[in-house]
Amino acid sequence: MASVDNNLALTGIRTMDEQVERALAQRKETMYLIAGFAGLALLLAIIGLYGVISYSVTQRTAEIGIRQAIGAQRSDILRMVMGQGLRLSVGGIVVGALGAALLTRMIARLLFQVSATDPLTFLSIAAIFLVVGLGASLLPAWRATRIDPLEALRTR
Repeated sequence: MASVDNNLALTGIRTMDEQVERALAQRKETMYLIAGFAGLALLLAIIGLYGVISYSVTQRTAEIGIRQAIGAQRSDILRMVMGQGLRLSVGGIVVGALGAALLTRMIARLLFQVSATDPLTFLSIAAIFLVVGLGASLLPAWRATRIDPLEALRTR
């Protein structure tokens, strides 16, 4: 710059990496905020699904006791409760995917090098929620297999 004009003031000199970092800083902050809310939503989904399944098992204690008394195996009870959790999870995934597909235009400008309707993203998030749903159903299902049939029938 000095060879071109000695009187030029040189201020705010930054490398290209610093310039790019400054240009993307607001987008990064926004995406971190969105990711934080997504994590919170995932935690709330886990707690909610666990609560619903656990409450359902508590309400169905007598039924589970009767099923065991007439010959249901622990694997049958486990499959029944896990199936309920799976149905709730799949329903939530379908509703969430439809809602996300409708709202993609709102976030499209925030995305960088990925489409708002990227099928891999939709499938991976659905898979994560499916695993989370099954995981949240596992403890209530395991507790349901430990119900003593005689105790369950006495409490009725």
